[in-house]
Formats: sequence, C-alpha cells, structure tokens
Amino acid sequence: MANNKILILGANGQLGTELRLLLQTQQITYLAPSSQELDITDLTVVQHYLARYQPQVIFDCAAYTKVDAAETEPGKSLNYKVNDQGTANLAQAAQEIGATLFYISTDYVFDGTKLTAYQVDDQPHPQNEYGKAKLAGEQHVTQMMNNYYIIRTSWVFGQYGANFVKTMLHLAQTHDQITVVNDQFGRPTWTKTLAEFMVFAWQQRLDFGIYQLANMGSCSWYEFAQEILKNQAVQVLPVTSNQYPQVAQRPKHSILSTDKVLQTGFEIPSWQTAVNQCFDL
Repeated sequence: MANNKILILGANGQLGTELRLLLQTQQITYLAPSSQELDITDLTVVQHYLARYQPQVIFDCAAYTKVDAAETEPGKSLNYKVNDQGTANLAQAAQEIGATLFYISTDYVFDGTKLTAYQVDDQPHPQNEYGKAKLAGEQHVTQMMNNYYIIRTSWVFGQYGANFVKTMLHLAQTHDQITVVNDQFGRPTWTKTLAEFMVFAWQQRLDFGIYQLANMGSCSWYEFAQEILKNQAVQVLPVTSNQYPQVAQRPKHSILSTDKVLQTGFEIPSWQTAVNQCFDL
C-alpha cells in the first residue's frame, strides 16, 4: 500500500524506529525527515514543509526526554523549545493543512499522589519541568486542533535507543549487585505495543482525543528490574527514592488506566510478556 501522506517525526528514536518498521511490514510508505530537514522549533520551516508535502497523518515521535537535564539550563530551554514550542508549531501547521496529529505524552503530567490508576480525564499536575513542558504540548494540541490523538505512555522500552531494560542488562554484565528504587510504581510500555496502537487508531479511525497506552499490569522499578534480570547472575536490591536521589522529582504512583484503549478492542499484552518477547529473556 503506497502512501506518501504519512509523516514520522523523530523517526530514528526508539519509538520512531519501531513505527517505521511496523509500517514497512504493512508495505506502507512514509516521509521521515531528519531534525535538520524539518526543525519543529521553527514555525516557518514547519509550515513550509507541511504545505509542500501535505501529509494527512503526522506521527510526532520527536521529543526531548532527558528528564533530569530538563530541570536546569541548557536542558530546561531545550525541553521547552521542543516539547512546548515545537508541539505548538506542529499543531498550528497541521491544523492549517487539515492533517491529523499523533502527539505522544507522558505519565509525568500527573503528580503521582493518586493511589488508583489515572484516568484520561483526571486533572494533570506535573511535578517536574519535563512533565510541565509535555502538558503544555498537550494543551497546544487540544486548543489548536480538530483532528488529533494524544497518547500518554510511561516507562518506555524497546530494542532501539536507550532505555531502562538495556541499562539493567548492561549493568548486569559489570556488577554483582544492582540497587533499584522500590517505592515508585507505574506501567512499562513496549515501543512495539505503542506503535501498533498508533497505527490501529489511525486505521480504525478511532474517535479523536486523549488515550493512555501502557502494557498490562503494574510494578515498581525494582520489580521491573527483577523480571529483566531473572536469568542473570546479579543480585537486585531494593532501595527507597531517598536513597537514590534524582534531580527531577518522579511521581511515586503514576499507573495509567488503559480502559479507554481496551474498549476499542485493541489487545494489550502484559508488561512481562512484552519484556520477554522484546529481549528474548
């Protein structure tokens, strides 16, 4: 199926790579410009590019994701330049040509104080600069656009790019013991599951709006690490967040409800199945 009306931004990142490979298996063609070819932080550049190629669907996998670096300069400026202003530019230009935009957001838009799963319509209250910039991106999309999908996700991992699973497997090669926080809870998300839902939403013409996608089940970072390293000769020890201080405040309990996605008929594997399938553990 030839289709040059699909545009992927951040096409070489861990999610963008997964999405490209998925579309290729369906023989769907796409545009995948580099950040040099299409700088989303420059509104004029974005408008000219979209006006020239007239994409019908834009998968925005481009983001600044260095959560700790985003707390201080120069990361703070880059975070807002890409996640806030860059998203505003995309939303404005996409609306001008009538395109549908997929914007990937984060569990960090919530403060992590709720003890049950966060629903799509719960009030956001981000506690770090990354979450604040991503929420600003959400607001630009909802205020400027008619045709959009905002997909919040969490604890993303996959075969491509840097992520927690790869870090744990690497540390296991050089350490006898690894300490991992046991008081932050969430839901891991395989990039393949996320990419599949993005394509599903587009092809099934799901209602526009906000969705939340993560693999089924929840865990602490410690439990996540235990599963990843179950076949490795390394001891995983739990610690508290106070024992492992980080620059950016993380939500303690940021489990995203996937009820809205499940109601569409999309099947979501468990996070354990996803990790084992992705890395053949």
